[in-house]
Amino acid sequence: MEISHTGFEDKLNSAMHQSQNFLLSRQTEKGYWVDELESNATITAELIFFMYFTETVDLEKQSKISNYLLRTQRKDGSWPLFFGGPCDINSTVESYMALKLAGISEDRPEMIRARKSIFENGGIKGTRVFTKIFLAMFGQISWDVCPAVPVEIVLFKNWFALNIYEMSSWSRGTVVPLSIVISHKPVCSLPEGRGVKELFASGDKELGFESDGPIFASWRNFFIYLDKLIKFVGKSKWKPFRKRALKKALDWVIEHQEEQGDFGGIQPAMLNSLLAYHYEGISKDDPKWIKGCEAVERFLIYKKDGMFLQACVSPLWDSAIAANALYDSGMPADHPALVRAAKWILSKQVVKRGDWAIKNPQATPGGWAFEFYNELYPDCDDTAEILIFLNKIKLPDSCDKLKEFERALSWLLTMQCKSGGWAAFDLDNEKEILNQVPFADHGAMLDPPTADVTGRVLWLLGKIGFKKNHPKVLKAISFLKGKQESDGSWWGRWGVNYIYGSWLALTGLASIGENMNQPYVRCAVKWFEKHQNEDGGWGESCESYKNPALRGKGNSTASQTAWAIMGMLACGEVENLAVKRGVEFLLNKQALDGSWYEDEFTGTGFPMHFFIKYHMYQHFFPLMALGKYRSALRSLNLKK
Repeated sequence: MEISHTGFEDKLNSAMHQSQNFLLSRQTEKGYWVDELESNATITAELIFFMYFTETVDLEKQSKISNYLLRTQRKDGSWPLFFGGPCDINSTVESYMALKLAGISEDRPEMIRARKSIFENGGIKGTRVFTKIFLAMFGQISWDVCPAVPVEIVLFKNWFALNIYEMSSWSRGTVVPLSIVISHKPVCSLPEGRGVKELFASGDKELGFESDGPIFASWRNFFIYLDKLIKFVGKSKWKPFRKRALKKALDWVIEHQEEQGDFGGIQPAMLNSLLAYHYEGISKDDPKWIKGCEAVERFLIYKKDGMFLQACVSPLWDSAIAANALYDSGMPADHPALVRAAKWILSKQVVKRGDWAIKNPQATPGGWAFEFYNELYPDCDDTAEILIFLNKIKLPDSCDKLKEFERALSWLLTMQCKSGGWAAFDLDNEKEILNQVPFADHGAMLDPPTADVTGRVLWLLGKIGFKKNHPKVLKAISFLKGKQESDGSWWGRWGVNYIYGSWLALTGLASIGENMNQPYVRCAVKWFEKHQNEDGGWGESCESYKNPALRGKGNSTASQTAWAIMGMLACGEVENLAVKRGVEFLLNKQALDGSWYEDEFTGTGFPMHFFIKYHMYQHFFPLMALGKYRSALRSLNLKK
């Protein structure tokens, strides 16, 4: 089959040139790229809650947030977790609460539709723990309804099974300050008529967490009974460890605040930490409070018709992938744009010991984080992607690059888990028992090793000369083989979903020198072929995390099509008709300015509970895929 002709190559080259120009136009003067990180409505609604809890209501911001919430409400009255998704009861309840607080009348059509959607989707009873905590903080339900989050957990030694360092980094950064807040059991008085009692179909008693059997029938039941005991004891005046625990927890929060004011670089940790400051009596004139509020302000995105709060910002991630895409599309290694990007990235290397050192005390710091300011939580995914880029780039002072490269690589290698895989932030963070505690209904208490992160690390190791027989590589390959699904795909932890996981697993295996003609690899190729859409693209809904029948199924998107193309190219499938059709899909969907657009969310925060639309994904992944396709095509033609 002949798939290369002059007209097609001209079209391919033109598309890549336009895409390069588009990306270059979006690079900042300092050298980095960053774009919106869009999530769900709760992230923004909770800013209104925060302003009322802390008596810092800004009427202009409140109005802009209200406009945003009303604009993003769907016709059925609900708010989803992701574009095209079903009603999310938490987003809908919290958005309704925020609008009510902002003075929006319950008689407005939007609010009537929202209430209807809430009742049709389980009502208040169906909301998560965090939503119920907000309801308790506004005096809408009893604190007895909410699971206990005892602040005394900070006193547990690191060897104890349920200590805070067995939680994922994001849970730890959220739960510690939250435990301070809950210890006060605050109740915020509301202006007249701003409550949400109209959302209740029944009383508080039906809103609690009930066991489904005897105490020792399951871990869930055990923790529910334990929760009741903790609450009973908590009502006693005798709390011998409370004062000590509050001091240690507050000290922990203070220690985990960045110099620039950020807390872990994520909204829940930031707002909860500031709430902890508030209820512990820290003045609003205190530099810690001022800097914390400034950090929150940096997460705001202002639009003509409103304002929303980002859950996080992703400059290191966006910059590394954008730079890799530009290089993979033919940009020279010493191009000024790539050099500027590299210098900025190098300036952000983390050289401070963070929470990861609790389980990895011998390692020297050297990774990179996700955000502008986050020295305590570097992650393996960002670090690997950045090192892939730095390995390619030519800098005037290569000695500095080499030193920092080696430092980062050394840290990354020490972060391999016992299973052979790599997680995002922590080492061996896999105690499933933690997901059974009542306040962990978001299912994200852990940070286990995953196929996608492991695949990216192997991708790096292959690029820098590691051999297949290296002990760490052998363990990683074994890990990936063990994580492959029976249909040939791999689950994706940080991107949606099996398309993402399969791309990175295959890319890592190919990079490290695995024989890509083995049956298990061929099975993955057939999976990609089977799940290509009629239009030539690939797509997968966020709902695939809940419904196995939706695995690899969804509207075609530019980013997911790019992942599928690159996954197949890793298997040597440059002549595969499916790859050609995927490339043509990207070429046909490109806008005149060189960009692509997709409504869908293709990034994952917490599977089934939190999803992300990275606005840069739709731009740099297609360019990366087209670049890799052209290179593979040229190599093939040379062989012929």
